[in-house]
Order: sequence, then structure tokens, then C-alpha cells
Amino acid sequence: MRNFKLPGLPERTEKPRESGITMVMDKGLSLRQTLDLVSVCGEYTDIVKLGFGTSLLTKDLNKKLGLYDEAGIKTYFGGTLFESFIVRDMFDDYRKLLTKLKMEYVEVSDGSLQMEHSVKLNYIKELAKDFTVLSEVGSKEAGVIIHPNLWISMMDKELQAGAWKVIAESRESGTVGIYRPNGNAHVTLINKILNKIPKDSILWEAPKKSQQAYFISLLGANVNLGNIATDDVIPLETLRLGLRGDTFKQFMPKQEKGKS
Repeated sequence: MRNFKLPGLPERTEKPRESGITMVMDKGLSLRQTLDLVSVCGEYTDIVKLGFGTSLLTKDLNKKLGLYDEAGIKTYFGGTLFESFIVRDMFDDYRKLLTKLKMEYVEVSDGSLQMEHSVKLNYIKELAKDFTVLSEVGSKEAGVIIHPNLWISMMDKELQAGAWKVIAESRESGTVGIYRPNGNAHVTLINKILNKIPKDSILWEAPKKSQQAYFISLLGANVNLGNIATDDVIPLETLRLGLRGDTFKQFMPKQEKGKS
């Protein structure tokens, strides 16, 4: 859906995508706002996460999920909601809720709740029988440092347990996990992960423009990115296509690169 031709743009994958995924954070949109989002950004939005525990409070939840479904956009609830059920020993209740709401995707995380990794792997295995699982790796707490080898081991084991994608944690703030407190990428950690884990199996949380540009420059237009704000969906797509200063030179036609 482009209004005019502009040759030499990087080729984008088509929906339903295995790579080049854009996961958008819905923090409590109204039905009208949801309609606006799918009408303007539906082509560029692959998955919508109803952030943290907002699905408990969202008015007309079924209608909202239906609007996303009609637009061909998959949805899932934030991992904090999963953890909120787990800490209350309500795993079966959570599965029943997902089934009742006809959810296809589910996030498994332990960013706020201390959990033995073997227990997390069992949750992934069980949920993968009926749902597409995204598992999140990394702590939501500032100052918590996970050794790169442990990141890699957890990601690998979670993919083997049945996760479709592993999510590299950064929180909505983009200041923990794969990022330093100032928001800059933890380059050493990211490079070590990429040496061992297939890039298309990772969904990098990247709420800030600088972080989105970093991963596009590193891995190309079809990198998987998540925690994108609803107002940033089309701006992100322009970054992917080299239509913004941050990635303009990277995606210039080859003959023009030689002149610059």
C-alpha cells in the first residue's frame, strides 16, 4: 500500500511474517483508537501486545481483540499478567482464560517473578501444545546483570522447549536488559547472543528510535522489533526502508552510495 513508486528501497517481508516483525504495545487504547490504529497501521503491524496487566481493565476487551483479528493482527497479553497468575498458583485458570478469549499467542516471562528456569521451560512446553509461545528473557529490574552465556543458554533452551520467538527484554523504558541505563545498546551482549542464536528467532524490544535504528543498521530492514509505541509504527517502517535520516545512507541505491 504505497502511494507512489520509489525504486531501490529494501525488500520487506510480507505478512504473515517470520522475520521483519513489528510488535506494537497497546497500553489501553479505546475501541476508536484501535480502529484508527488498524486502519492506518494494520499493514505494518504484525502483533499487538496488550501491555503488562492492562487486559484486566480494558473496556470491551472482546471487541478490541475482534478488531485486531479482523485486521489480521495477532494479539497476546503482557508477560506480567502471566506472572500474576503464576504467583497465585493459577496456571490452569490462565490457560482457561486464553482459551475462552480465543487467544492464539501467549507470552511466558519471569522478569518480575523469580522462577527456576526448569519451571519456566515446563510452562513453555505445556502452552506450546495449544498456543504460539513467545518467551521473554531478561530481568525488568535495573542493575540486574545476566552473564551473556546465561542469556544464550536460556534463549536456546526456551526455543528448544517450543517457543516460537524469544524476546530480548528491555521494558517499556528501554533502559534494562539488552540496553544500558542511558538507553544505549549493550553491544557486547547483543553480539554474543547473535553468535549463537538465529537472528530471526529473536524479537528485540526497542521502544526508542535510536534503538530501532541500531538494530536495523546491524541486522537489516527485516529485523524483529517489539514494544513499539502506537504512534511509532509508520515512523519505524520508514526507518526500515531508509526513508529517515538515521538509516538513509544504509539503504541508498548502490550507484548513489558511490557518489556520497
